[in-house]
Amino acid sequence: MARAASGGAVSTLRWVERRQLEYFLALVEHGGFTNAARVLRVAQPSLSHAIAALEAEVGGLLFHRLPHGAVLTPAGEALVEPARQVARDLVTAMASVREVLGLSGGRLDIVAQTTLAVDPLARMLGEYVARHPRVAVRVTDPERGSEVDHRVRTGQCELGLRSATLGPGELEGVDLTEQELFLVLPPGAVAPEAAGDPVQLAELSALPLVATPEGTGIRDILTEAARELGFEHRVAVETAHRAMIVPLVLAGAGATLLPPSMADEAASKGAVVRATDPVLRYRGRLVWRAGPLSPAADSFVTMTREHYAQAP
Repeated sequence: MARAASGGAVSTLRWVERRQLEYFLALVEHGGFTNAARVLRVAQPSLSHAIAALEAEVGGLLFHRLPHGAVLTPAGEALVEPARQVARDLVTAMASVREVLGLSGGRLDIVAQTTLAVDPLARMLGEYVARHPRVAVRVTDPERGSEVDHRVRTGQCELGLRSATLGPGELEGVDLTEQELFLVLPPGAVAPEAAGDPVQLAELSALPLVATPEGTGIRDILTEAARELGFEHRVAVETAHRAMIVPLVLAGAGATLLPPSMADEAASKGAVVRATDPVLRYRGRLVWRAGPLSPAADSFVTMTREHYAQAP
């Protein structure tokens, strides 16, 4: 099994039934035969038999059977990523055939950091769904940008949208147009006569801030700006729950930085929105694995290049 994992796992999996891969990955995700069988809607003995047949095919145990679940063996851990890749390739191949035959609009799986999912991904998907109403779209949300690359690389999602501050990485990709970040303050935090003036970034050192954890897109932009301009920033409330950020600002817990659409929404609820000097900008990067994409993903990438990509 070790030899297969290091170089020939995908070749070995060519002889494995698609059903066995689906069962294996369901067992990995749900951690036990009972839960996996329920999700798959198959009898538990059928699931056990399929996994045993897979283990016989690869030549070793993939799971430790425990009283309260199933835990991957080292051989099983080595099989997870190749199995996801093969499963994703099968989905892509079937989607391509269905698109040619006109049987289905396909499926688009995107993993996106929350801020980028709100803006610009919501706008992008609005345009995309209008063009391709038969495509089923699923968007999932990781906490950190590095997780986006991981999910795309391992075949859990076909496309990913994460902060371009992480650099190009190992995946194929295209950078999106830059957007400005705005400082959002609690209601009444700024005198009316100063409401239109930009806030010097160094002034953020005097403000309590509401921010997402370190390693997330906008938090990293703020940290880098503070380092370059030589000021300290104080995070009063750190939360991974993005939906809390605007309510926390409105409640007076602190200020924050938001992209235009989220800043506009906060302003409509009474928050004070100011530009910064110098201007802070952020940019997303759409990423995918090298190789053929499903028709749904390929059309989304084409649309992105035509309407949302950063100019060279």
